[in-house]
Amino acid sequence: MLETEKLESQIQKSDYKILIVDDVMSNVLLLKILLTNEKYQVCTANCGNMCIEQAKAEKPDLILLDVMMPDITGFDAAQILKKDPETSHIPIIFLTALNNPSDLVHGFQVGASDFLTKPFNKEELVVRVFHQIKLVAATRIIEKQNAELRATIGNRDKMYSVIAHDLRSPMASIRMVLNLVVASSSPETIGAELYELLDKANKESEEVHDLLDNLLKWTKSQTGRLNVVMQDLDLNDIIPGVVDIFEMIAQTKQIKLNYTGSSVPVVVTADNDMLKTVVRNFMSNAIKFSPESSSIEITLTTESDNAKISVRDHGVGIAPERLNSIFNKGETTYGTDGEEGSGLGLQLCQDFASKIGGHCTVESVLGEGSTFSVFVPLKK
Repeated sequence: MLETEKLESQIQKSDYKILIVDDVMSNVLLLKILLTNEKYQVCTANCGNMCIEQAKAEKPDLILLDVMMPDITGFDAAQILKKDPETSHIPIIFLTALNNPSDLVHGFQVGASDFLTKPFNKEELVVRVFHQIKLVAATRIIEKQNAELRATIGNRDKMYSVIAHDLRSPMASIRMVLNLVVASSSPETIGAELYELLDKANKESEEVHDLLDNLLKWTKSQTGRLNVVMQDLDLNDIIPGVVDIFEMIAQTKQIKLNYTGSSVPVVVTADNDMLKTVVRNFMSNAIKFSPESSSIEITLTTESDNAKISVRDHGVGIAPERLNSIFNKGETTYGTDGEEGSGLGLQLCQDFASKIGGHCTVESVLGEGSTFSVFVPLKK
């Protein structure tokens, strides 16, 4: 069944009210009989001012409005109705003997949805009325669906936020304890099997903590609750600290982190936390997708009017067909030790980079490694 036919089958005409406005009583009675026979609810008015009163009191779904009336014209009444938020949404079909093109143009200018010329054809009137009612019904369906969608999105974002926020703090504590235990233990002191289990738990706690952190930030970003605080930052002071955070994590895979900074100040105007989040995600991914005993190069340079922070690994690389969509597709991927990634981190990177006026890029050769870079405009 076509969508139009489906909509028509769902319309119960008795649910819709039509206001008939005409100063000639015989016209009102005729229209009332016709529309009542079609099962519509009907209310009436005999002048322009009464039309305005009835529209507010009865809240009709459609108004059939005569143009020439003794107090104010239908055109004037329509203008008043369309300026009032209570009645502006109600469609109006003008009933008129006027057939001058300028009158028709004026009618549409003041808010007409349609015209019927007197004397009107009964079948034509019924069809034109039903056409407007279908539009009203379609609008109601869209509004209902939009309300349901907003509620669903609101509940989803609330759920994401609650999950991320409530789990993040205890997960951070677990992560810290496991880091300390692994750092102070060895296979010789506690046994190879137990050490392997602790090491695995430590890595998984890092992954879960990073995922919750990204999820919380992504939810705030998507719901407009994440404030962008722009400030002047010398990246020579910022990036080394981010690299240091990952030293212990990299050591678990015997990966060497090589940082090369700039010999001159590299000052940008950006959000400190957002920029660090981008670099942290690049670092985390580089470690995840690098084999043991390899290296990762982190470089800070300038290129044209931008600061450029690059993280280069020598890991598994990325297939060419994935490069164009890697920042927005959100695919699940796996690291060299089976570490699972949600794909959310790279989406967040591009989103945050965009918010601070920059962008992210990737270069990769399958089997040889990848270089992720973020460009941020230099302070002018």
